[in-house]
Amino acid sequence: MEMKELIGKGESQNLEFKESLKLKEEIGETVSAFSNSDGGVVLVGIFDSGEPIGVDIGGNTLEELANHIKRNTDPQIFPTVKIQEVSGKKVVMIEVRESQEKPVFFKNHAYKRVGKTNQMISSSEVRKLAKESGERIYWDEQICKEASLEDIEEEKGRWFVKEAKKQRGLDIPEDLPLEEVLMRLKLTRNKKLTNAAILLFGKNPQKFFTRPEVKCIRFKGTDVAGKMLDFKVIQTNLFDQLTESEKFIYNNISMAAWIEDWKLQRQEKWEYPPKAIREALANALCHREYETTSSVQVRIFDDRIEFWNPGKLPEGWTVETLKQVHESIPRNPAIAKQFFWVKYIEEVGTGTNKIIEWCTDWGLPEPEFEFTGTSLVVTFRKSKLTDEYLEQLDLNERQQIAITYLKEHGKIERKTYCNICSVGKTVAHEELADMVNKELIEMVGKGRGVYYILRMNRPISGQLADN
Repeated sequence: MEMKELIGKGESQNLEFKESLKLKEEIGETVSAFSNSDGGVVLVGIFDSGEPIGVDIGGNTLEELANHIKRNTDPQIFPTVKIQEVSGKKVVMIEVRESQEKPVFFKNHAYKRVGKTNQMISSSEVRKLAKESGERIYWDEQICKEASLEDIEEEKGRWFVKEAKKQRGLDIPEDLPLEEVLMRLKLTRNKKLTNAAILLFGKNPQKFFTRPEVKCIRFKGTDVAGKMLDFKVIQTNLFDQLTESEKFIYNNISMAAWIEDWKLQRQEKWEYPPKAIREALANALCHREYETTSSVQVRIFDDRIEFWNPGKLPEGWTVETLKQVHESIPRNPAIAKQFFWVKYIEEVGTGTNKIIEWCTDWGLPEPEFEFTGTSLVVTFRKSKLTDEYLEQLDLNERQQIAITYLKEHGKIERKTYCNICSVGKTVAHEELADMVNKELIEMVGKGRGVYYILRMNRPISGQLADN
């Protein structure tokens, strides 16, 4: 329907006009009312008569409005906010869907839509709505109202069934009609497609959602002020978002290669463990808030990779919880379940623990987890033993060879030091002890079982400790 035609119908059960963005409280009440009813549209910059007067749009106007609604609604509502032009005037269009979880409050009060007005819901009605809403329905399990089976990419659905059968023994026949496949995967409700179905198998998920995408950036240097060496926005179904993001990462990180005695083939190793990269990407795609206007981001720097996941931690959790044995509280359980079937994520609830294990086994520092208030950031860092740091420690050539060996193999014995450096036991003992004193390595074990490992996963004293 054209905007002029929509406005011409006048205010109704599903349409509200507001003159100014300053009327945030009234706009919020209408969002609550539409959420508790059948949904609707708020047009800001329109007189009650239907005459467009327009509004001034600043750089952050839409984001501030969306955040105001999000912060003050419970459960949080994420309307679609757009700019439309009517008779040369800029009008803000706020589209609100009926909430699957009711009642929706705005600043501690819930409203309903009655004709052209918003009315506060009584306590008895609140209890009734809560009872009717029943068991919580997660966002990814909610119906995508505008979607139909024609919006699903059948080839991707067929690939999924075949791959899930191979990886986890999914008991769904490969020749089953696509509609029944989606039903068995619990990606439909009342024979209608859910948000998860569109995100996982949709031909164009961006048609229905704001930013279901991954933004990949390779910066020069170690901060965001550096030049962008590579940039890509990936807008596909979630399975392809993961694989395309991986391709971007591997195109922008290095691989070490070396020859080992008694092995015919050259040995190769990526800077970061591939299993940890996949798990971090999969976690970001499964656990992000899809209602926000933010994207999943992959930021690659000279010394680290950052995975930015828009959303919040579960109630009562901190980043320390992620490092411990913890239960699984997926934000999008329907999406996480399908990622699990094709082994894109590990056992539910163990992903972050596995990431830590894989990185430390790879000879990297323990990954960092940080919550910014709006996003969870997971950071993989290269060894703290940078070339710049090592140059200041006055190591001889043999010790430098030993450090390189340790980076590749994880540990070194005195006998091995003697062999690769062509020195006797006394010299090997002295030079290894020197590196222990410089806090580069540490001794493990006793007697003949003694070996040395890097201290890269522990704080290094001195000015370059955080490099």
